[in-house]
Amino acid sequence: MVSLGNIRLVLAILLMTTIISIVTAISMKGSKQALPKPVLQQLPQNIDVAMHKARFTEMSDGTTVWELVAERADYDKNGEVAFLSGIRMEFAKTRSVGAIVVTAAQGEYSSKSRNVRLRGKVHVTTESGASVETESVDYLAATSQFRTAEPVLFRHQRLALAAKGMEFDVMDQKARFHRSVDATVAGL
Repeated sequence: MVSLGNIRLVLAILLMTTIISIVTAISMKGSKQALPKPVLQQLPQNIDVAMHKARFTEMSDGTTVWELVAERADYDKNGEVAFLSGIRMEFAKTRSVGAIVVTAAQGEYSSKSRNVRLRGKVHVTTESGASVETESVDYLAATSQFRTAEPVLFRHQRLALAAKGMEFDVMDQKARFHRSVDATVAGL
């Protein structure tokens, strides 16, 4: 028969072994350093800085002319061009004309010339309800104009107009269409 003293000794040994195992497991887990987070994808060699929710503003005589917000902006090494994606550009309302909103998938902003190249599903809307759709358009800061040689679709009230090429003056919001103009007036 097993004596009560031997049972107590076996239980004490099991208890001590369990306690030592638990303390060893805790100390090993606690002594491990936190794994470093994975490094994000490296920037292309010609890019110095990449930002999310970048904001550019053009000022004239103390008032905002336009404000551009991009979901992402990548600056090149010489700092003159920002490559943009997810663009929303808003031109301020003036005394003579309403606000203009431009959206595009991608683009480039030149800090030297202040010009903006917009590419991919470009959509221009005016406060008066006119809209222009095209695949690419350039904003020329010196003349405050949008220009494109691409096909455009212009809509305003009952007028729908398709053309190849356009100039749109921001200051007076007048558009000039170049070639292959096809216009339809609804309700006539």
